[in-house]
Amino acid sequence: MKISLLLTCITAALILPSAQAQSDSWKTRAISPVTNPLFFEDPQINSEIRPIFLWHNIDKSFPTEGGDVQVYAAQLRWAVTERFAIIATKDGYIDFNPKSGLSHQSGFADLALGVKYAVIDNEEANFILTPGLKLEIPTGNRDVFQGRGSGEWDLFVSAAKGWNNLHVVGNIGARIPNDWDKKTAQLHYSLQLDYYTCRWFIPFVAANAFTVLNDAEQIGLNVEGFDLINFGSNNASGRTQVALGTGFRSRLLDNLDLGFAYEIGVTKPKGLFDDRFTVDLIYRF
Repeated sequence: MKISLLLTCITAALILPSAQAQSDSWKTRAISPVTNPLFFEDPQINSEIRPIFLWHNIDKSFPTEGGDVQVYAAQLRWAVTERFAIIATKDGYIDFNPKSGLSHQSGFADLALGVKYAVIDNEEANFILTPGLKLEIPTGNRDVFQGRGSGEWDLFVSAAKGWNNLHVVGNIGARIPNDWDKKTAQLHYSLQLDYYTCRWFIPFVAANAFTVLNDAEQIGLNVEGFDLINFGSNNASGRTQVALGTGFRSRLLDNLDLGFAYEIGVTKPKGLFDDRFTVDLIYRF
């Protein structure tokens, strides 16, 4: 039954696109990224609530010799106009379970707030370009490596392009700390390729990477914490960490998307990133 449904979706997408799909905006079939939820910002301007759950496994080469991190969070976005949105992309609760070296810890994450504006939204060309700016405020608990330094900025640009049912979404940005001794500055890059087979199954592949630009003075590590944590490592300058992922979205309702992703770290040393499962739900209003 499931295989038959999938084949029907693929056939409809490739051969018999419906009249409604042809008349709708291309953005109704494009999906928001699931991976790297803190920094892979969707260029589309929507009002939405997005609860997120992460299960992140720590690589055995890390000083904790493995373990896991669980994150429970929710993002908020408010489309003030058709082109301008206020966004809140980082918050939530972190459960840190190292295998050795450190004890189990839990606490709240820092808060990140910002804005984004679609400077190009060309419906005929199926293209949107949206720069944005966020500020991460050190309000979290130090036990889970939050609440350190004097905050950091994220200056980014996101873009998406569609070709019928095929879509490419990309993001590039810079994490700029207010105190370069407490946190490292980093470049981040993300890319996603998705294909709309049908509303129930929209598969994608994705890649996310972070490049450390300086050495800080907080902890003796040769890698950084990827997206969730900025350790302030003192020997990570020039290091690039990459994770590859795949998954799908399912459009349960016209304004409700379910997302699932699996990611795995592919660069050496892996550091904090062995692999990760992400589940989210996007409710647009």
